[in-house]
Amino acid sequence: MTRDRLEGHLANIVLYGSVAGVLVFFYIPILTLILFSFSESRFLSFPIEALSLRWYGELFAANDFWPALRNSAVLASVSTVFATMFGIGGAIAWIRWRFRFQRFFQGLTFAPLLFPQLLLGVVMLLWFSVLGSWLDFSPGLWSAIIGHVVYITPFALVIIAVQVHGFDDTLEDAARDAGANRWQVFREITLPLIWPGVFSAAIFAFLLSWGNFYITYSLAGTARTLPTFVFSGIAVGSSPIYPALATLSFVPALLLVGLADVFRRRAAARRAAPPKSE
Repeated sequence: MTRDRLEGHLANIVLYGSVAGVLVFFYIPILTLILFSFSESRFLSFPIEALSLRWYGELFAANDFWPALRNSAVLASVSTVFATMFGIGGAIAWIRWRFRFQRFFQGLTFAPLLFPQLLLGVVMLLWFSVLGSWLDFSPGLWSAIIGHVVYITPFALVIIAVQVHGFDDTLEDAARDAGANRWQVFREITLPLIWPGVFSAAIFAFLLSWGNFYITYSLAGTARTLPTFVFSGIAVGSSPIYPALATLSFVPALLLVGLADVFRRRAAARRAAPPKSE
């Protein structure tokens, strides 16, 4: 074996070994958490003596679970809709428009990404507290929605901007030359072409909002969501209902991510396919 081939084999071993190590380090705790959710015992101990669905029943029977689930669904859904709409507009402005202070606008949209979630939540809580003292209102689920939109919109914008940058804008020019107005161009040409990116951005935004704790805890007031439900529960002691809740959240999230990847692959395949001959 030559020296070059030996170095190549060693590089492959290091590379694949590192990837395998990262995957093991990341997924072993998740798999352990899923396994604990089926434990018969109240205490999280290993090895597990007996398997049971007891804690899923305990979770569904908890009085605070269903209101927290409803609030999380409303918070994540509404935040995702607004963040995705703002992300579409911002991405098109990023890529297609040329205007004064464009660099400032791009930097401004990235600003929420630079703030730690806890700091962003505290700053917005102070802001809402001042407004609340002036206008006589208190924070609630609606203020948490605003905080989530501020936080997740830059993520959606970046994902959609990549998709906007990747398609041929001459298709839009051709539609305008054919007499289509701006709304028709957007609805018939732009949106279908960037839809895989929009869908991926919406899923990513939804997952970010669904699992967010710091901003929710700071801005939701007395409204309880699933992250704050877990926090209030583990503050008084651990219970297998929380691994059960984590499992119920992890599996649908994994399916959504897989669905987004399917859309992305199909869009890439359509762009790479040769044009059909007449």
